[in-house]
Amino acid sequence: MTKVAIVYHSGYGHTAVLADKIAEGVRDAGQTPVVLKIDSAAQDFAPIIEQITEADAVVFGAPTYMGDVSGVFKVFADATAGVFFTGAWKDKLAAGFTNSHSFAGDKGHALESLTILAAQHGMNWVNLGLAPPGVTAAERGPDTINRVGSFIGLAAQSDNASPEITPPAGDRETARLFGVRIAEAAVRWTRGAQPALSEAA
Repeated sequence: MTKVAIVYHSGYGHTAVLADKIAEGVRDAGQTPVVLKIDSAAQDFAPIIEQITEADAVVFGAPTYMGDVSGVFKVFADATAGVFFTGAWKDKLAAGFTNSHSFAGDKGHALESLTILAAQHGMNWVNLGLAPPGVTAAERGPDTINRVGSFIGLAAQSDNASPEITPPAGDRETARLFGVRIAEAAVRWTRGAQPALSEAA
C-alpha cells in the first residue's frame, strides 16, 4: 500500500487533532498513514527524516504562532538540510496543514512556509482541493467544510478550549477529506512512477 507520512508539531493538542483526522482519511482511502509527532526542538530528528524518505508522500503540519509555523517545527525544517543536498525527497508528494486561534491569524503565511520547505526539496505540492462553502458568513457554522476558505492547504481555527472540543467538526471533517485526497493523489503518483508493462516486459 501507499505510505503517507504525517509530520507535525502541536503545542497544545489542537494541531494533533488535525493530524489524526488526516491519518483517518488516509486509512479511509485504503492506504497507510505514518503519524510522526515532533515533540521538541532538542530531539533527534533522524528517525523522522528516515521515515519521510521511505514514504510516498508527506504532510507537514504546525500551529501558526506569530504568523508563521512554530519555532519547534522550524528547527525540524532546518534539520532537513542534509536531505536537501542529497535530493532524497525530490519528486515526492507533499501537503500541509496549520491551525490557529484567530480565524485569519496569518495562517496563509504558515502554509506558504510549508510550501516553500517542500519546494526547497523539489517536492510536488498537493493543495486542499475543497471549495469553500457558497454561503454567507452568517450561515458559515462550525460544521462547514473548509469554513476558513483556504486553498493552498488545510487551515483550521480553534477556540481557547481543550482539543476534545475544538477545532470543530467542520475542520475535522475537512482534515479527513484532505487525508483522502492526499492518499489518492499518492496512489496515482506512485503508479505513474512504475515502468509501463511494455517497458517492463
